[in-house]
Parts: sequence; structure tokens; C-alpha cells
Amino acid sequence: MQVRTSALLLLALTTAVSAHATTTPLPFPSDTPLKASLVMDDTTGTPTLLLENAQGKPLMQSRLGLRTTEADLTHGLKQGLSSHHEVTEHYTMTTGKRLERSATMGETRFPFTGANGARLDVVVRTARDGIAWRYELPGSNDATVQGEATDFTFPEDTSAWLLPYKPQYEGVRLHDSAYGSPVGDFGYPSLFEVNGDYLLVTESNTDGRYTGSRMRHGVDTGTYSLVLFDPSASFHGSTPWRTVIAGDLATVTQSTLVDDLADPARFTDTSWIKPGKVAWSWLSEHQSPGDVERQKVYVDFASRNHLPYVLVDEGWKDAWIPDLVKYANARHVDILLWFRWTNLDTEDKRQAILPKVKGWGVKGVKVDFMDSDSQARYQWYDAILADTAKLHLMVNFHGATIPHGLARTWPHIMSMEAVRGTENDPPVYPNTVQPFTRNVVGSMDFTPVAFDAGPMMASIAHETALSVVFESGWQHLADSPEAYDKRPSALAFLDQVPTVWDETKLLSGTPGKDIVIARRSGKRWFIGGIRSGAGETLRLPLAALGKGDWLIDTIEDTPGEGRGDVIHRDVHGTSNTLDFAVKKDGGFAAVVCPASAGRTSCYDPL
Repeated sequence: MQVRTSALLLLALTTAVSAHATTTPLPFPSDTPLKASLVMDDTTGTPTLLLENAQGKPLMQSRLGLRTTEADLTHGLKQGLSSHHEVTEHYTMTTGKRLERSATMGETRFPFTGANGARLDVVVRTARDGIAWRYELPGSNDATVQGEATDFTFPEDTSAWLLPYKPQYEGVRLHDSAYGSPVGDFGYPSLFEVNGDYLLVTESNTDGRYTGSRMRHGVDTGTYSLVLFDPSASFHGSTPWRTVIAGDLATVTQSTLVDDLADPARFTDTSWIKPGKVAWSWLSEHQSPGDVERQKVYVDFASRNHLPYVLVDEGWKDAWIPDLVKYANARHVDILLWFRWTNLDTEDKRQAILPKVKGWGVKGVKVDFMDSDSQARYQWYDAILADTAKLHLMVNFHGATIPHGLARTWPHIMSMEAVRGTENDPPVYPNTVQPFTRNVVGSMDFTPVAFDAGPMMASIAHETALSVVFESGWQHLADSPEAYDKRPSALAFLDQVPTVWDETKLLSGTPGKDIVIARRSGKRWFIGGIRSGAGETLRLPLAALGKGDWLIDTIEDTPGEGRGDVIHRDVHGTSNTLDFAVKKDGGFAAVVCPASAGRTSCYDPL
């Protein structure tokens, strides 16, 4: 139902709108602490989407519309009658913060007519964890889009964690006010905080049917305009979902909205897809991927510690990979291979190379240096994902765009980089931002747990905890066998950590300062707690994991300044809170399981 009302709520966001407006409330699922409306300025013919919290305080607004070579559908529009229905999604993932997914969303379609009868539909989905919208052009599936009116405007007191835009997404996020942030382009996902409510802005279901986009900020404004990567894009049915995950920090962190909005899986047989931990040599010794004997050392290490994979990075040779595969398979380890994307950028190259490595027994590929959000590059992603799926080769993308829900559509995607990971010597501070931003939208190949390699700024317990704090279907352990072997307590914990999860809970955290996160696999909870900056107490509230008698294995730093092994302790608890006094840039890790007669540790036999 549509009602006429003034636009006072929009004025609260300092956007001047005519007093003559048509407001259409959007229905959310009943348990959602959000409100939204589509407000149509009847004078200018411009639609705007308004998002509010449960108390009716504005969180964000967005102008709506797009321009094609045939029509300007950003103003002078007339609104037709909207329609609504409910969308329910049930699906299973092969990776991610939760394997079994269920989501109920409201979908409202708003039809508009522009000059000369040009038509535009704005389709809005509302969910308990946010809102998303996309554009459709009824009767025109082959238009050329030249831009969108889409923007994101926030109240003046909004703070933000913004990623300066580069197409490989490897920068360090800035923490600033939304108004006072620098002029320039920022990438997804970027996090905004409005008086305790959080909004993560990103996009979903982006593939070769459209181009990528980013946000552009001007001088002294709370508005971030959406800018297409390409000057124009061919349009095939609909745009990607412009996606805003919203709620408290736990809601944002635990959200699966990006995947909920994505296309269903292109195939159903996922029996060949195996997430797991990976031994990786490149970071600790750059030349080692060209040394077959050194790769065998990594295979032996993986075998001893029941790691299913070794990734052989840049420098490997055709001459010895088949023998290395045989050596690894004899020790119950599989081989993954690195490729530069230009080695696989045409159908002919892929048909020459991918079946060959599949014939050697290789289980997956890491493809690097795409460095583009163009429509042409997205069409390449579509092509290589189809080709690798046919061959049953799993995939990890580096130098890549962010996850847009692709891991739902293509379940053999095990991880994507799109982060300033260990190989780029990041400071400690981003470790406490990534779980609230980049890692929310999909598996993140940070290559963590570097003890003697990389910047060596975080403590050993902090590094160990990253194996839980950061989610990745393939978790590449970034250091050498020797670095792990000389820290047997840390290694014993790493040997226990899975890479796929039944449930994820944010227990506490502040972006840029600290986080304590719990991930469940079966009956065991794995806890990672990290801190950026001066030492402080981090807490593990056992009650948040459920009632009962718990057995807990804890991992903590040793006192002092050294980088020796961690301390492993076994303790019992019920609904108490365990306190961990962490050192500067420190952390803790834990495994929590139900206590039972005769059990003295949560560690399972390997």
C-alpha cells in the first residue's frame, strides 16, 4: 500500500526533498530491527531508499535509478503499483562461516516509467540482516548502461572503516568520519557506524553480466556515489544487488546476506570438493617453489600433521610436478598449483593446461594477478570457473576482486584473497578490522599464522588465533615446517583446527581494537581472540556457547618479549567467563567441548 507523506525523515539526513512525496514502507521479516521505505519525490520524479533502525532513526539513504544509451531513468519517473512476495532460500555451502544456510527475505518490485515510455523496475529485498536492491529493464535485456544514480548517504555523526580502492583490494582501511574521510574512491566492503548501529556496504551476484563498481567520496559530504568500473556495461537482465548488511556488530559479522542473494549452485555433485589446511612455502622462502626437494619437505610436514594439501607457488616446473604428486599422494597429501591468470586467459590456453594438470593428479589451482573489476574480467571468471568445475579442479583466486556470492554459485571456490595478507607485511591493526569487513562477505586467503616470517609484530598466540579468527575454506599456513616444529604446543592446536564451520558467533569486539570469535565444528567450539595495541584482558563468556559443563584447552602467550612456544592449559568451566591477560598485539585461542567422564582434553586424536 502507498501513502502520501512529507519527507521529514529524509530531511534528517540533510537531503532536501519536496514536501510532496509518496512513501512506500517495505516489509521486513518479523524479527528484524530495521525499517525501510521507498520515497518518491513527486515533483522531480526521483526515488530514494531510506533505511532506519528500530527506533526510526535514519541510518542511510540511497538515490535510485540508472542511465542507458537509450534513456535517463534517474529522474522524471512515474511510479506504478508495487508488488510484494516472500523469498525463502535453503542451501548448503562447501565453505564459510556456516555450512547450512536458511534465509527468508521480502521482495518488493517497484515499477517506474520514464520519458518515451522507458521502463525501470527497482527490486528491493529486505532481510533480518540488511537490505539489497537491483535494477531491471523490463523488455530490454541487451541495453548498455552508462551509470547509476545509486549512492549511499549517511548521517553527519557516522564513522567509517574505508578501503581505498585498488582492484586487488589489498590496501589498509582508514578509520575516519564518513563526512571527513578523504576525497577519492573506496572499495567494498566498507563499514559504517551510526550511533551503535553498523552498516557494511558491498555488492552481491556480480559476474560477467555486468561490471564491478566502487564508491566515490567528495568534499565534506556524507554521500558516497556508486561508480562503475567500466565507462559503460552491457546489461543482461539485471544489475548486481547493491547490498547493505545492517544491525549490531554481531549481526553484521555473522551475516550470510551476500551469499543469500547470489545465484544457486551451478552443479549439485560436490563430493570432490575438499576444503582443508594447506602447507605453503612461498612466504617464508620465496625460491622454494622451484625446488622439488624442498617441496618434499613441505609434503612430509603436511603428512605428519594431517594437512591435506601443499600449494606449490610460482616457480614450479612441468618436469617434476607429476613425480611430486606421486610422492605426496603416497603420504596422503594432495598438490595444488599456482598460475598467473594470463597463462589461462583464453579458452585455448585453459584447454591445453588444465586437463594436463588434472591428469597429473593436481586437485586445485591458485590463479593470480587478475587486478580488475571490469566486465571483461568478470566474464573471464565465469569461463574459468565453468572449465575448472568440469574438470573437478578446486580454485583459489589471488590478486582478485572480493567475493560477491560466487562461492555459492560455484561451490569449488575455496577462497579468495582481496585483502592485504601476510605476504604484504600488514600491520597488526587490520587483523582486528578484517573480521568485521572483508571476511564477512566470504572466505579470505590471508595466509595467516606466520611465526618467523612476515612482519613478526603480533604475538605467537595472536598468530595462532588467526587460524580461527580468519575464515578460509583453504587455510594456507604461511610459515616453514621448522617454524612450526619448534613450537609444538602451537602446532598441536593448529592440527586440530578445521576450515569449515557449522556455526559462527561473535562474542565481543571493536573494529580496530579487538575481537573474540567462536566457530563451531560438530560439538567443539574453536575460539580466537586477538588484540591490536596495548595489552588488555580479553574474555571468553562460556555461557554464550550454551549451558553445561565445559572442558577447555587454552593457548596463551608466554610472559616476556620472546617469540617462543605458547602455553597450553586444560581447564574446566561451566557458565563462567574466562579472562585472558593478553600482551601488546597479543591474543589467545581455545578449544571448548562438553566435559565427559574420562576426557581430559578437547583435542581429538589425529
